[in-house]
Parts: sequence; C-alpha cells; structure tokens
Amino acid sequence: MEFLLELLTEELPASHIRAALEQVEAGFRKELADARIDVHSLRTLATPRRLIVAADLAEGQEDREELVTGPPLAIAKGPDGALTPAGKGFARSQGVDESLLEAVRTPKGEYLGFKRRAKGTPTAEILAAAVPRVLGSLTFPKMMRWAESPFRFSRPIHGLLCVFGGAPLATSFDGFPATDETVGHRIAAPGRIKAADFASYREALARSFVIVDPDERRKMIIDQMEAALAPIKAKVYPDPGLLDDLTLNVECPLVIFGSFPESFLSLPLEVLSTAMREGQKLFSVVRDKKQLPNFLGLADAPADAKGLIRRGNERVLRARLEDARFFWDQDRKVPLADRAEGLKNVLFQEKLGTYEDKTQRLKKIAGYLCDRLGAADEREAAVEAASLCKADLLTEMVKEFSGLQGRMGGLYAKAEGLPAEVGQAIYEHYQPVSLEDASPATTAGALLSIADKMDSIVGSIGVGLQVSGSSDPFGLRRNAQGVCKVVLDRKLRFSFPLLVDRVLAVYGDRLTLARAEIKAATLDFFAGRLRFILEKKGCRYDLVNAALGPGVDQILDVQARVEALDALKSSPQFEPFILMVKRINNIIKGLPAAKVNPDLFVEKEERELASTLSIVGSNALPMIARGDFARAQGIIFRLQPVLNTFFDKVLVMAEDKKTRQNRLGLLQSISKMLLGIADYSQVVVEGEKAARPKGSR
Repeated sequence: MEFLLELLTEELPASHIRAALEQVEAGFRKELADARIDVHSLRTLATPRRLIVAADLAEGQEDREELVTGPPLAIAKGPDGALTPAGKGFARSQGVDESLLEAVRTPKGEYLGFKRRAKGTPTAEILAAAVPRVLGSLTFPKMMRWAESPFRFSRPIHGLLCVFGGAPLATSFDGFPATDETVGHRIAAPGRIKAADFASYREALARSFVIVDPDERRKMIIDQMEAALAPIKAKVYPDPGLLDDLTLNVECPLVIFGSFPESFLSLPLEVLSTAMREGQKLFSVVRDKKQLPNFLGLADAPADAKGLIRRGNERVLRARLEDARFFWDQDRKVPLADRAEGLKNVLFQEKLGTYEDKTQRLKKIAGYLCDRLGAADEREAAVEAASLCKADLLTEMVKEFSGLQGRMGGLYAKAEGLPAEVGQAIYEHYQPVSLEDASPATTAGALLSIADKMDSIVGSIGVGLQVSGSSDPFGLRRNAQGVCKVVLDRKLRFSFPLLVDRVLAVYGDRLTLARAEIKAATLDFFAGRLRFILEKKGCRYDLVNAALGPGVDQILDVQARVEALDALKSSPQFEPFILMVKRINNIIKGLPAAKVNPDLFVEKEERELASTLSIVGSNALPMIARGDFARAQGIIFRLQPVLNTFFDKVLVMAEDKKTRQNRLGLLQSISKMLLGIADYSQVVVEGEKAARPKGSR
C-alpha cells in the first residue's frame, strides 16, 4: 500500500534539506525493519518547503507463531503427569486450554508452554507511531524555536500531509494533525490542494508550480540554461556545488539570462565568477574558457515577463563588480612578500599560533615531502610558495570574497612576476576542496596542498579539537579527504606514519596531547576517511575493512589492496581461501607467538606446507613491498591445496606440546604473511552475511 508524507515548513537551507533527507530515509527504514514491515520501495524528495516520503509498503505485519513458556516442567506437572496448581495457574493466566500445553525444551531445561498465533499489526498503526518519532528525531546544523513551543526544528512547521492507502493517517506532529491537504507555490498558486497518493500529489503540485522531484528540477534548469546560451554559442562555467544548492532552493525553476558591462572583463575569470556566485548565486557564462559579459541566475517563479528579476540582478551585480575591480587594483600595489609580514598579526588558532607560524611550518613540511618523493627540482618553488601562500588572506579581495583564498594569491603572484611554478603552487594549494574537485596539477602545488592540510589536521588533533557529527573544526574531514585524493590521484608513494612524525616534530612542544596519542588518533582518522572514499567509489565495505586491516602505512596501498580483492572476489578460489584463512585465525586466536623449528616437523604434510610457504613468501613479499597486491594475492592462492591436505592429515593440537607449538607457529607465520596483503578475516562470504556494520563517517 502507498505511504505518502509531506512535512510543510518555512524555506529550509539546502544543507538542512540534505541532512534531513538522509535522516528521514534512515529513520523510516529502521522503524519499518524493526516492525517487520516489508518495504517494496521508499524514496525521499524535497523542495525548499517540503520534506517528502513516498513508499510502497506491505499492508501489515505477517501473522507469526510465538512460543510462550511458563513454569519449569518439574514444577508444572506432578509425578503422574497431571498439572499441578502452578501449571493450572499458568493456563488460566494465559487464557489457554490446558490440553494445548506441552513440554518445551529450552537451553535452561524443560518448561511448560504452548504455541500461540500472534496476529500482525497493521502498517497504519506502526506508521502512526513512527511518524512523530522519525520527524521529531531530526537534527540540523542550527535549530530554532518559535511561538511558545519548546520544540526545536530547522524552521517553523506549517502542516503535515500524511496518507496511507489513500486515507489520512491517525497521527500528528508538533500539533499538526495529519491530513490529505497541502498548498501550492507560495506566490504563484498558494491555494490548498488534496492528494490521496503520490501520483495525484505530484501532478496537483506541478499544476500549482511546484516540482517535487529534485532530479526533475535539475534537468529543467540545465535545459533552460542550454536554451538561453545556444544563440550565443556559450557555456556555463562549471559549478556543480552551486547547481546542487539552487536545485534545492526553488520549487519552480526559472533561469534568468542577464548581462553586465564589458569593461569588467579585464578582471580575472575567478574574480568574476566568485563575485557572481557569492551573494547572488549567479553562474558565469564562458566561451572558449573566456568570460562573456553575461550571467545566468535562477528564480523561484513561473515567469519574469517584465524582466524585473533580471534587472534587479544586473543592478546588484554591477555594484559587486565595481568593488571587485577596486580591490584588484589596490591589492596589486603591495607585493605578496611585503604583505606576508603581516601574517604574524593574524591568528590561525589560539593554541597553534599565527599564520606566520603556520607558514614557517609549511616550509619545513613541504621541503620534507619534496625530499621524500625525490622532487628536488620542485623543492625551491614549493618552499617559496609555502612562505607566501597565506599572504592573500590580508588582501581586500579575499576579505570580501573568502572563497578566493589561495587562488588570489596565485593570481597576484603571476601579476607580480614571480616564477610561474610558485604562483601555480600558491593557486592550487587549497585544492581539492571536495572529492569532486580536481587535485593540484603541479607537483609543487600537490605537495604544498598536502603540507597545509596535514598541518591543520595534526595540529587540531594535537590540541584536543574533536570532530563529531555536527562539529568539524577547520574542515578536518574535508582536509583529510583532500590529502587522500591528492595521494591517490598523483600515485604518491611515501610512508604516511613518517609524515605524521615529521609534522609532529615541526610542531615541537606546541601541542598539548602526547605524541603517541596524536599519531594514533591521526592514523585512525585517516583510516575512517579512506573507508569513506573507497565506499563512495562503490567498493564493498568488507573488502575495504580487509584492505585497511594492515594499516595505513602507504595510503596508495589501501586502494591497491581493495582493487586486488575486488578483482579476485569472483574467482572460484576466493571464497574457499577466505574460509581457510578464517579457520587459521580461529585456531591461533589469542595464543602467544610461537617459533617454527623445522626439526620438530613430524608429518610430511607439515614439511610440504612449510616449504610451500617459503616459496610463496619469497615470490609474494617483493610484490607486497612495491604495492603489487593483485599479483601477490594470485600467488598466495597456491597455499590453498597444501593447506587443505595439511588440515586433512595433520592434527594441529597434538598431545605433544612441542609438536603442537611448532604447528601453531607455522599457522601464525601464514597468518602474518597474509596480513601484509589484507585482513582476510574481514571478508564476508556467502552463508555468513549479516547486517552491514556502520562505518566511520
């Protein structure tokens, strides 16, 4: 049966909508799973004013048979088999005929009991209780109260449409009883409309200028943009983040095509696009990667017949571009090196010092990375860029448009005539700002980017700043993902724990926590971010866990391990091998380390296993060392037949202690070598699949 829910509110920010949709879907899926309600389909949608759930659910729980136990059989029945007063009392209390009582065997012994047919609860009853629970549990980055109610939510609530099977559900939320009514577009069609199912709801709202599906709105926006730009053969300057936000900011998308004076085209494209984006949320229009004197905007309206929206945007944009041109002219009058001297007066973080302190650290970390990676030719540019990369924080342009941090420094360095490598490294050092953003194109830029992010992460962890679900000081998650992305994109091989050691050494005594604690927390934090990145790429969670098992010595190796496991998972040898590894781990679990003495081998099968292990190790270990995990895993499969024979013919837990210890030591040697490739015990095989554990986010 169809379930439709719409929570009508004041306009929600895009970030709040994203957070809410994830929570709403997870909340309803959990409630329904806990209540044993079959979910045929469930999707969430949203507009700025509506959080929507559309689902196809079973009508109710399946009836089930449950076992009811009473007193122990020895108490419930006498020696003659007749019910004692305790047994009769149990039958009376349960309202069951005494003839239906029977002996029930349990792990605790035999009890008197009976089987009862429990009728399933209708889904409507379960939803009626679940709706206020799920909606009431939503959390947002910022919450508010209104009127006299102590209830807190992202924005004031205006109504609740909630129907199941075509009829309003007997539930309510925040004082709003569920109905089958909602309203159309706030300005274009604010009247009330009725809906008994998702199809009629969607159609009625579309007639009232509300497109409920974000994907449909996004397509409408792109189509309108392409239609507007076709006559001038131009394109939109890519800004997927802005497009995502605007898709959630409108119910009825209308693309506005506007223009500004060509004299502003003397400004860099980055400045023009940022001036348009920040504040007015406008898109740049380019042709052959050059800015045109045009922009695209988005309005939440069916039409702009008189051009009022377009003219309003043009007027505001012109004033912003005037400001930007003034900043551009004024900022270039002071060289970056002179401006950098002022960084000693700008606080980076209370316990981590000023930006002058940070640039001094960046010079050392960037230099270390150049040395480790053999980038001697880029060392000078990377270190000079490190000394200047934060100077643009003191420019008027960055004070006005904070999103231009780094890029303005690069542009000013270029205008000043500094070496191109230095300017480009400064320009790129904030990249990537997301997993979808490009990594730095130059080596100097990539290493400075890693240095900057590692300085922030290690320093923040070192002074006790915590990352939680709602708090992320200095964007540590984003920074850690940025480090991983740069390493993976550019295939950089260096010891990550040693880099952490170097950053800790550069910080000296400034950090408040113990070094070992900071290092462990940093490695664990990066393991969580790598897990997130790899799962986002579609890797199986258990394969990711297996790949992370050996640790994060080389970030590049973690991805290589996952790819190798993924490539081999369909091999007929894979699952038997995993089961064999699990068997080994179960045998040696918790036992102290034991040494292998070849003189103590008794059976030829254990000698053959030791010999095969030696050969496999000599072939596989060099491959593991250079990160060729696919070939290494292919080779270790050769252990499988020898291990099979070993377990068939040899008793590991022999009575003789020395023989037993020797065999356990042999199995420990195998386990240790395998752990250099992956923790195979984390791989889930058919027959032991369970609920997916929650990963670190």
